Amino acid sequence: MKENKAYLQKLTQESPFHLRHAIERLREGLFDPIAVRLLTAHEDKLDAVVERCFQKLEIGEQAHLCVCGSYGQGKSHSLTYIQQKALEANYVTSMVNLDLREVPLHDFRQIYRALLANIQFPEKDVSFAAQWKDWTQQEMHNRNDLPNGVVDLLPANIPHLFRSILVGIAQKNVSLSARQKKAKKYANFRPREFSYLLERALGGDVIPVNKLRNALKYRQVSFYREGSLASKGIDIYLQMISGLTKLFQQFGYRGWVLLFDEGESIAQVRISSRSRSYQILHRLFFQEELGKLFPVFAFTDDFFQCVQNENYERTYFRKEEEIPYFPINYSEAWEDLNVYRLEDLSKKEWEGLIEKLAHLYASAYQQRSSPEAIFPQMMAQIVQLQGEETRYQLKALINQLDVIYQEQIL
Repeated sequence: MKENKAYLQKLTQESPFHLRHAIERLREGLFDPIAVRLLTAHEDKLDAVVERCFQKLEIGEQAHLCVCGSYGQGKSHSLTYIQQKALEANYVTSMVNLDLREVPLHDFRQIYRALLANIQFPEKDVSFAAQWKDWTQQEMHNRNDLPNGVVDLLPANIPHLFRSILVGIAQKNVSLSARQKKAKKYANFRPREFSYLLERALGGDVIPVNKLRNALKYRQVSFYREGSLASKGIDIYLQMISGLTKLFQQFGYRGWVLLFDEGESIAQVRISSRSRSYQILHRLFFQEELGKLFPVFAFTDDFFQCVQNENYERTYFRKEEEIPYFPINYSEAWEDLNVYRLEDLSKKEWEGLIEKLAHLYASAYQQRSSPEAIFPQMMAQIVQLQGEETRYQLKALINQLDVIYQEQIL
């Protein structure tokens, strides 16, 4: 390995405990940030693609990325690597596994819920609600140019519903005397549940409007009656995602990176749902008003084959009106998508990856014997595992290392 010394130097920067944790997660078939950083192949090429996208965002242009490969080529691994690069570059990230039953792209409220639930901030392990409350407290303490209070901190494009919720989360309950609390007029004053209800509503859960109004009223949100508190349709969530991206920039971050795995699941639903999914994808790919939002999707070729084979002239009838299923021909509209196509590892690249893994294992368990002696056995294992997913191949290699070192002890 030409970069052997540099790689071994990286290993010394991690504690054996954290390296063992990475190995254990690989053994369970899971991705670990340390393992992803130390074991990614073709990282120079992927780094260059991601950095070009970051540069486009910085100059105000739209950026997106489609990671394309067959099953087992490492799409999930690549998304995890991109997420780590984004966090290191001071972007907020959210990783979502698309699922046609639980988190389908065409049901964008579920997508919004998943994005908020899986949000990660650079160097901080906190929820968005907690980050928002901490930031508003600091801003309100340090600034004197906020005549309307917390609401002046919010980007203008955040929808009325979420604007009201965010202000409610940041503000305290109205003060009531003991006598007032007993009065029938204030029977709905239930301060213990307000934070819970507002944070659920912020995360995309459907809260009964009467309960939401009570929470906003007693959190002293003066303007909540000025607009609708409904959350129907796609637009309100796309608008909120755009608004949050700008808000994250106000926090001091560069933007928001959205990572979607299992994108090929979009092709497995009925035509009306596919149409909605395509419309959402098109807006995420190409609408610049979303700001410094960087969507990254992992697809197999099955998805693009489905897009190409759609009958874009197909129509349906509603109230005797003929309506096309697809507003545009997405096969033509997406000819210039930014696609990063994964490649199978060559024998030489597998040798390099196995050498990295062997040194990682030896450092994790502080093995004294030289890892080089076991490379032939591990390469033989890889030959037997051709066609398996990358994580299962890594899992099998870990098991092989366990056996090899156990035999040395015996």
